[in-house]
Amino acid sequence: MVTRQLLKTTKSNILTAQMTRGFEILTGYENSGIILPTRKTALSAGYDLQSAENVLVSNKKISLVPTGLKAFMLPDEVLMIYIRSSLAVKYGMTLVNGVGVIDADYGGHIILPMTNLIGEFEIKQGMRIAQGVFQKYLPIDGDEIGIGAIRTGRFGSTGIY
Repeated sequence: MVTRQLLKTTKSNILTAQMTRGFEILTGYENSGIILPTRKTALSAGYDLQSAENVLVSNKKISLVPTGLKAFMLPDEVLMIYIRSSLAVKYGMTLVNGVGVIDADYGGHIILPMTNLIGEFEIKQGMRIAQGVFQKYLPIDGDEIGIGAIRTGRFGSTGIY
């Protein structure tokens, strides 16, 4: 995957390149066959995310599907996660929250909460299950990106309601 690089001068005035957007394989998943997400065509917006494990997804039950990945991005960006349309249309699969939102300050494991609307479906390890789209976002007037509380957790870490 080609990533944009940010040039940064260190204390010793050495110019270095720092990765600003992309994915990393988590510790413990390095030898599990996971590959970094890629775009499948020249004009695809989304990077295909694969399942890191076999998971049976049942109707009316929430299954957490691990990807073995974490993402990194600039402070004014977000990674939006969408179900692959073929899984939704052919097999009734959906993300429980509709669209996943991975904020720039979340450096943990990307785990997808999924359910099946019509029965059971077995997700196999390595199956492409979702797409991640990096996007810029705009704060409202008077709000500054990077000002506020520090993230301390995963699902619901900014509050239940």
